[in-house]
Amino acid sequence: MQVRDIMTTPVVTITASASVAEAANLMLTRNIRCLPVLGDDGSLAGVISEGDFLRRSELGIRRARPRWLEFLVGPGKLADEYVRSSSRRVAEVMSTSVFSAAPGASLAEIVDLMATHDIKNVPILDAGKIVGIVSRSDLMRVLLRTLPRSGSATVDDEVIRRNILAELQGQSWSVGGDLIGVTVKKGEVELNGAIFDERQRKAAIVAAENVAGVKKVTDKLFYAGPLSVVLVS
Repeated sequence: MQVRDIMTTPVVTITASASVAEAANLMLTRNIRCLPVLGDDGSLAGVISEGDFLRRSELGIRRARPRWLEFLVGPGKLADEYVRSSSRRVAEVMSTSVFSAAPGASLAEIVDLMATHDIKNVPILDAGKIVGIVSRSDLMRVLLRTLPRSGSATVDDEVIRRNILAELQGQSWSVGGDLIGVTVKKGEVELNGAIFDERQRKAAIVAAENVAGVKKVTDKLFYAGPLSVVLVS
C-alpha cells in the first residue's frame, strides 16, 4: 500500500500572508489540527498546527524562565520566542522545518518520519506541489480496515493449529518456540509447554489471537526460568 492510497485530499491550506486569527478559525471550522502553508508561488512554505498556538501572549502563557537561564538562552532565542508568541501573521508563527513525502512512498516510510521527528502530519508533494496529507488518523483508518472482525468465517482446527505454530516459529522472540504446544478444538486454542521468559507468555497469546478463526486462547504455559545454554567447542 502506498501513500496515495490513504492520503487525505483535497488539502485545506492557508497562505503565509494570512493572519493567525484566520488560521485558528479555519482549523476550528474544518475540524483539522494542521494547516499546510503555501507561499506566493503555491509551493509548501511551512506548516501551522495546534502546537503553534500553545504559548500565545494573548493567553498569558508565554514561556517563563529564571533571569539567569534567560541569560544562558541568549537574546536571539528569546527574540524568536517573542515573535512566535506575539506575531499576528502565519508566516512568522508557522514551522518551516517540514518533513514531506511523495505519493509513491510506503506506509513504513510515513511511520518512520512520524516516529523519528515526532510529528503527527506529513504533507504529500508531487513536483513540489501539495497533493495530499497523511495524519495519524489516516493510519488508524487503515488499521481499522485490516483488523480481523469478530464473527469471521469458521476455519478448520488443524489449519488454525498449523498457522499458530508457523507464527510462533517465525518470531525472533520465540527462542525455544518449538517447546510451545498448541491444541485447537472448535476454534478454541490451548497453549501449553515451556517458556523461559514471562514476556514470552503474552507474546505467544497475542500470536495465537491474531490467527484467523481463533475464538478463545487459554494459557497453560509453564515458566521454566532462565534458559542456560552450554556451548561445547
